Amino acid sequence: MPTLAELAYEHTDLESDAVNHLGALVSEWGMLADFCFADMLLYLPIDEDSWLIAAQVRAATGQTLYHQDYVNTWASDSEKVLLARCYSSGEISQGEIFVQAIGGPANMLTIPVRYDGKTIAVLSREWVTDNARRAGQLESTYAEIFGKLAEMVSQGLFPFEGRVADASVAPRVGDGAIVLDAQTRVRYASPNAVSALHRVGVSTNAIGQTLAELGVAESAARNAYERKEPVIEEIEQTAEVTLLTRSIPLLVERGDAVDVIGGVLLLRDVSELRRRDRLLLTKDATIREIHHRVKNNLQTISSLLRLQARRLESAEAKEAVAESVRRIRTIALVHETLSREPGEDIAFIEIVRPLLRLVEEGLQSADRPVQFAVKGDGGRMPATVATPLSVVILELLQNAVDHGFPEGSAGGSVVVTLSHDDDALYVRVLNNGIGLNPNFDFSSATGLGLSIVRTLVTTELAGTIAMRAGSKSDGDATGIAGMTDGQGTVVDLRVPITN
Repeated sequence: MPTLAELAYEHTDLESDAVNHLGALVSEWGMLADFCFADMLLYLPIDEDSWLIAAQVRAATGQTLYHQDYVNTWASDSEKVLLARCYSSGEISQGEIFVQAIGGPANMLTIPVRYDGKTIAVLSREWVTDNARRAGQLESTYAEIFGKLAEMVSQGLFPFEGRVADASVAPRVGDGAIVLDAQTRVRYASPNAVSALHRVGVSTNAIGQTLAELGVAESAARNAYERKEPVIEEIEQTAEVTLLTRSIPLLVERGDAVDVIGGVLLLRDVSELRRRDRLLLTKDATIREIHHRVKNNLQTISSLLRLQARRLESAEAKEAVAESVRRIRTIALVHETLSREPGEDIAFIEIVRPLLRLVEEGLQSADRPVQFAVKGDGGRMPATVATPLSVVILELLQNAVDHGFPEGSAGGSVVVTLSHDDDALYVRVLNNGIGLNPNFDFSSATGLGLSIVRTLVTTELAGTIAMRAGSKSDGDATGIAGMTDGQGTVVDLRVPITN
């Protein structure tokens, strides 16, 4: 279905400011429909005898007359008469139309939409009168408010200009409405509004009292009156009760001046929502604190192992303990990052960068100068994937240094590239050291590091892994100059990511 802006630009000569005015009207007119208990349609004049329906809204407070969407369809003959009369006169008028959908007559109130001193469209309220039912006080009051808002539309005062807050987050008419006079004195309060006032401790009759006397949303209403535009405000009445309010001034044009003649205060009790928000914040803070403590505990274990390694005499035992320390510190890195992140998802690049620094500290030496780099971005992933994958990358980096650049070699480069799509993360670890033995079979490798990698990738991560000798094109793709075919090793990982 085309948007209002698309229809306006395609069929009319309206400038962008006028189209934006219509867009602002449509973003607000759900409130108008709720106040008038009827369907509303926006008609654009195309030529002398053609009117296009550019937008449609149904009331949340009453039954709809139209079960079908009529956007991007043309006005009927009976509608054209009323639309043309309203457009030419610039006055609100009412008449009767024939509605094919119900096979009978209906009422149509036409409202000129004025912008920059001229009528640019016509807004309609369309409904069927129920003569057997008498309107109650709520319906009569809402109809009066709708009439004032309709006058504002015809005078170009609605929708509001300026810093208008997002109406999509505001209370709706059905949540509770309080009608105010020019001194913020309560003239009427809907049953839902009365219930909301009771929940915040206002049990007396609110009619005739000002908001200041009631102790409810006085500042929001005053700001709306002074600025002559709606104000959305969330008010914590008590430690347990929170009200979301929207104060809407009712304006009238008198000569060159615009006066405030009253207002409408919409309010909704959002206490339960805010209580849940606080619980989520508390839970999030607790989870981050747990990650922080796990990181501290892992660092303590790492320190104890390093102390133990100093008492060992066997070089092989010292190296085994050092490898264990690096694995523990890798897992600690994940928990440290999670302790700073909201939620359980983590930006993987924030783990890989410190992981490379960790490997540099532990494996680089003057006897084999190795440079480490990371390219690309792995996106965000859950901690259940990030933790084992970090250990896998550590083992691959350590394997690249140990086998690609033995002690006394000229050193070289190790590059980790990350990429991802909607389904998987792709990791490549490339080095330009000693080439992979042509007879090497990864599936039958017995080394501890590669056994850990194989188990974590294929079992825990449900991914795939492949190892092969490097090539000149691999070096060119990752920025390693001078790499030849058969030099170095390339390890490719694919890890499925489930959102």
